Amino acid sequence: MNVSARLATGVAEIPAEQWDACAGTGNPFVSHGFLSALEESGSVSGRSGWQPVPIIVDGPDGAPIAVAPAYAKSHSQGEYVFDHAWADAWERAGGSYYPKLQIAAPFTPVPGPRLLLRDPSAAPALIAALEAVTDQHDLSSAHATFVSPDQLPAFEAARWLVREGTQFHWRNQGFATFDDFLATLASRKRKAIRKERAAAVEGLEIRHLTGAEIGPREWDAFWTFYQDTGSRKWGRPYLTRSFFPLLGERMGDRVLLILAERDGIPIAGALNLIGADALYGRYWGSTEEVPFLHFELCYYQAIDAAIARGLATVEAGAQGEHKLTRGYAPVPTWSAHYIPNPGFRRAVADFLERERAAVELDQQFLERLTPFRKGG
Repeated sequence: MNVSARLATGVAEIPAEQWDACAGTGNPFVSHGFLSALEESGSVSGRSGWQPVPIIVDGPDGAPIAVAPAYAKSHSQGEYVFDHAWADAWERAGGSYYPKLQIAAPFTPVPGPRLLLRDPSAAPALIAALEAVTDQHDLSSAHATFVSPDQLPAFEAARWLVREGTQFHWRNQGFATFDDFLATLASRKRKAIRKERAAAVEGLEIRHLTGAEIGPREWDAFWTFYQDTGSRKWGRPYLTRSFFPLLGERMGDRVLLILAERDGIPIAGALNLIGADALYGRYWGSTEEVPFLHFELCYYQAIDAAIARGLATVEAGAQGEHKLTRGYAPVPTWSAHYIPNPGFRRAVADFLERERAAVELDQQFLERLTPFRKGG
């Protein structure tokens, strides 16, 4: 195949129609609209430690046939696949772990494609380009995080190391109503969820908004919620204020904002993105402490929305074993890692082998804790 690879200074440098011809329409987090909004809002930049360096493979016609959302990282924040121990070990050995190359949707622990392919046969060329960038710039490593399972074989064929993790997703079994879903749970769990839902919404109005229904008033409210959540976690929010209206402007039809209002005033909200066959829960916050409201907006209302839209899955973000009792089951997630130094690679490979055994044992244990009826 007669191709050439190049680096760009940002996703915005590539025409949206060319990027999306590679990214497809299934996963909103690798779309031109989402990634360019992160750039334009300053949420990703050299200043934030996420320097955009998208990698493009051009075809014989001069148009991209493969692209990767890549970033030069000066830290390991906002990734949700934790390599701080690797960084510490490499630094102790006298190396410089940062900058590293990150292939990801920033701040987004959502599985999806990391090799965005207009021509599927270009996958090896794109992986080779990722390796070349790492080698030529003397980077310690390259990391493709939350890789969709169908793309793992391409990374494995290139001998990248594979890491396994766990998330909790809800699966739609063709339910017509929330009660149909509840019928699959043990009686005690059904009663507990009904009780939680009733307590959470007492005195509140729940609104589902998308597209033009989300205006400055709603974004102002949600920004307050987002800031509140960041302060509770003793961290700095990754996203800037201008990101949210840009998101609404560029892909509002794929945004679902669920608000809880008391006397017409928003007191809590959950922001979701709508994929081809999944609802992705992303951010939540509140200005009032209401028992169970977090579970209602982030988990149960998301299930309601997925059922109404005929979506197969709700992915409610990273971690959170408390999701188990609410009908979300453990599923494996995957990342792929390119480490040029042979000694460092061997050490990481040994760690990953031992870690995977522990992760899979934990998944088996968690599966036994799901609330579904026996035989359900």
